[in-house]
Amino acid sequence: MEPWELRRAVEAGRATASELGLRVDDVVVVHNSDRVALRLVPCDVLARVAPSGHLAGSEFEVEVARRLADVDAPVAELDPRTGHRVHVRDAFAVSLWTYYEPVGSEIAPADYADVLLRHHAALRRIDLDAPHVADRVAGALGEVNDRERTPDLPDADRELLSHTLSGLSTTISTGKSGEQLLHGEPHPGNLLNTRRGPLLVDLATCCRGPIEFDLAHAPEEAGKHYAGADQGLILRCRALNWAMFSAWRWRRADQMPDRAHWRVEGLNRVRAALDRCGRS
Repeated sequence: MEPWELRRAVEAGRATASELGLRVDDVVVVHNSDRVALRLVPCDVLARVAPSGHLAGSEFEVEVARRLADVDAPVAELDPRTGHRVHVRDAFAVSLWTYYEPVGSEIAPADYADVLLRHHAALRRIDLDAPHVADRVAGALGEVNDRERTPDLPDADRELLSHTLSGLSTTISTGKSGEQLLHGEPHPGNLLNTRRGPLLVDLATCCRGPIEFDLAHAPEEAGKHYAGADQGLILRCRALNWAMFSAWRWRRADQMPDRAHWRVEGLNRVRAALDRCGRS
């Protein structure tokens, strides 16, 4: 968010928690992108604040969290003191979560695979209407093919992303027997090492597809510890993931920090991933 919008988002998070009876003496910005994550001190709540245009996404994330809490999934939980719902204040959607202090260092590949195995097992125990991975690919392809929304994307790179997204999208449609609910983006930034063990966050990306789509977000060694995973499909899904990531970075309205770097790096990652697919 731009500084002026971030200030309003911080105040919306602070005011929402305070009105619910929580003490907020300070606010620490944990993450700032198109939505922000705020640590509220000393009540130790994590407030996720998004523009109200993202209200449906925030409500979906809260619903996913509620259902997964009932089946003991390894995910971050909503704060039990504030009601399991999204609060709207000053054109922002605010959800309040338990804050987990990070501990330790990097999560070992075998432990990463284990938490995804347990998470996928928990997801199979809930019933949820979630979009298919192919819907997300179609959204990214729409951005790439719309020059008004991605005006700075060079023609050669536009063609690369368009062909990658459309060509690899069929690899994620393995048939209903090979698909299930997924986290959607379980990359290292969305897996916290806490005193309770590794916990997944950012549940708004929940979707349906093959488990390899999730594994493609994890460190490469983790996929090798996941029993039954198709290693070739993981490679193709990784190329697809980088193509979607790159598509979002070239949007006119994208607000990811250091966007200029990631526009270039994302395309480099797409090319490297496609090269690996060709050599696999």
